[in-house]
Amino acid sequence: MLKNNKALIIIMVILTFSLVIGRIGFDSIQNAFQRDGTERLILATTTSTENSGLLAELIPPFEVENDIRVDVIAVGTGKALELGKSGDADVLLAHAESAELEFMEQGYGVNREKIMDNSFVLVGPNKDPANIKRSPGAVAVFRELAAQEVTFISRGDSSGTNLRELELWEEADIEAKGSWYQETGQGMGSTLVVADEKQAYTLTDLGTYLTFKEQLDLEILLADDPLLFNPYSVLSVNPEIHADINYQGAKIFTEYLLSPTAQQIIQEYTIAEQRLFNPVKDL
Repeated sequence: MLKNNKALIIIMVILTFSLVIGRIGFDSIQNAFQRDGTERLILATTTSTENSGLLAELIPPFEVENDIRVDVIAVGTGKALELGKSGDADVLLAHAESAELEFMEQGYGVNREKIMDNSFVLVGPNKDPANIKRSPGAVAVFRELAAQEVTFISRGDSSGTNLRELELWEEADIEAKGSWYQETGQGMGSTLVVADEKQAYTLTDLGTYLTFKEQLDLEILLADDPLLFNPYSVLSVNPEIHADINYQGAKIFTEYLLSPTAQQIIQEYTIAEQRLFNPVKDL
């Protein structure tokens, strides 16, 4: 019995020591970061701005000019908004207007500003087995996809693209379900790859599609419909709810995105000589 008690005490001491060392190690890393004097801004963003390469052009000039390091968390819009609600991000880039407005109405966000737009497109196999090219508009296309039960790949991740897709099914008065309707739960790039492998249809933002186009055997089959308009907004997290966020940094970042410098970068960013996003301001 005595030996068992001693063993238990030894184990407890080891565990306590390990926790203390781990805590010290974490604090050391944290303090070292604070000592380097660089301000940090956490940006939670839709994957399309990251996958397209736009952020790699937009962020460096901001960091140099303001001596603020931007840490990017690229997730779906739904997850980005959740990170804002929990105070795990300072500023958000999103493209799901209804979800953004709900976020603002609930008091989680302030200073929502539109910064750019592009469009969603429906892509599918070159042979277009559902023959949707002949359908007159987005609602008709989605009804035809469901009627023929051709394989459709959904992100299924509450992202801005996924939310718009669900809105389109609703507009078409269709409950998308069955073996033909498949969800990846992944980002847009991965979802495009899955759609390509299955020679299926999917909804994507134009920017990500153009970024991956050369790797895919999918083509744009539906575009230029008002229901496919895709605006992007920047939102600051409300400092009255989360006092420890970098609200001033978020304000500076928002002002930068609306500045002529950033808007020019957005306007001039192209892939294969095609512009991916349209700036909100006339230049």
